[in-house]
Amino acid sequence: MRLKVQKRIAQSLFKVGKKRIKFDPEKLSDIKEAITKGDLRGLVSKGTIKINPKRGRSRFRARERLIQKRKGRRKGKGSRKGRATARAKPKKVWMAKIRLQRLLLKTLKEKSLIDNRTYKELYLKAKGGFFRSKRHLKTYMEERKLLKNGK
Repeated sequence: MRLKVQKRIAQSLFKVGKKRIKFDPEKLSDIKEAITKGDLRGLVSKGTIKINPKRGRSRFRARERLIQKRKGRRKGKGSRKGRATARAKPKKVWMAKIRLQRLLLKTLKEKSLIDNRTYKELYLKAKGGFFRSKRHLKTYMEERKLLKNGK
């Protein structure tokens, strides 16, 4: 029995896909006789034609991903959108970097591991953006043997 037309009419009538429309196999002859939208509406109310509910979309994987993101995972280069400056403002990056370097220089000066002249020289270099990081500053001092007591 070909019921393509009935299925198509039911599909447009209830605004659902083909998969969601199910015909009762015992009453196929009644369905074949139904040729108008009114007939099909009647068959749906009787239960001869059933419209399956929408399939849900599981949030399981989305939740798992969210948990990982909260832990700080999934932040690699491929996941990033926008420039590096969109994620961290250049001024904030600079402030964090210079504060660390200045704090290091201050502590070294207080512990008298560097003299005032060296302090001033390194301070101005840091201000000029010469050092990439705190580690760079330390290696610079070690290479030029600017530290007393050989720290």
